[in-house]
Parts: sequence; structure tokens; C-alpha cells
Amino acid sequence: MEGETLNIKLELLLRSVDVASYIPGRIRLRSKKLVGNLKLEREIKSQLGSFNEIDTVETSTTTGSILITYVPDNLRSNKDLARAEKYIAKHAKK
Repeated sequence: MEGETLNIKLELLLRSVDVASYIPGRIRLRSKKLVGNLKLEREIKSQLGSFNEIDTVETSTTTGSILITYVPDNLRSNKDLARAEKYIAKHAKK
């Protein structure tokens, strides 16, 4: 059940952001909801930071930016994150 909840949270996050850029190992997301929202910033950092496969999560409540860095092969070892990466790659603006 916990994995199911995690999948839902990950999907909700992905559907609530714009994919500003994607290259394997580096993803930049943008969220208007993040601007000025310290509570949301803490939630995003906590949730994404809980994945061992993600190296860093940097956020900005000024710009609404979320920068995620990771080693592609490590991330893809997690089926949920691999699926999320494919979704991001498909929806990237650049």
C-alpha cells in the first residue's frame, strides 16, 4: 500500500508541474504553485529527497524551479522513477 501511495504522490507532482528541460541525469521542472510557498518547497524536497536514486533536489520559491540531478542508470533501477523519467522526457519543452 505504501508503494501505491508513493506512486500517486509522484504522479500528482508530475501532473502539477511544467517540464522546463530534460537531459538524462538533469531535469528542471517549474511550478507556479511553488512561488512563495515554503511549505510546498519542504514537501517537494522531502518527497523527492527520500529516493536514494536521486542525487540532489534544488528548489527556488522565487522562480518556482525544481532541479533534480541523478545518475540515469541508478534512477532507472527504480521502476516508478524510470516511468516518471519517461513521462518527463515525453513532456519536456527542450
